Amino acid sequence: MSLTVHAPLSGTLAALANVPDPVFAAQMGGSGMAVEPVGKAGPLDVVAPVSGQVATVRAHAFVIRTDGGAAILVHLGIDTVRLNGEGFHTHVTEGERVAVGRKVITFDPDAIRARGLSAICPVVVLDSTPGSAQAPAVSGPVRAGALMFSWAAS
Repeated sequence: MSLTVHAPLSGTLAALANVPDPVFAAQMGGSGMAVEPVGKAGPLDVVAPVSGQVATVRAHAFVIRTDGGAAILVHLGIDTVRLNGEGFHTHVTEGERVAVGRKVITFDPDAIRARGLSAICPVVVLDSTPGSAQAPAVSGPVRAGALMFSWAAS
């Protein structure tokens, strides 16, 4: 199975090794990339990076399971679970089918940074082999909806 994963928000593409969280940085949950939100101040829409069924949705994170069975995690910021949903607004429910580009969560990266937390957003193929995500670039600007990385099951 192969999969194309699109950027869930605009920002600067970064390797997971640059995420200030040891679990993401070491790819313990799976391979992928991250996006550091930049630019626009205020609320930002986060969209589905793949088409599939919303398996899990929390204020600060969501998982979409593709029809091929891959599960893609999008985590909004680091340690943002501690905010108990404050500053996040979900637009989908668990079990709902979504297409690439569908608005999933709105959040404010600047408000997260103001609380002393990182706003970087890891995007991971859960339970995949570390290093298995293939990105067209290792860093640089990326727009929401653009190719973020591809992945193939080994």
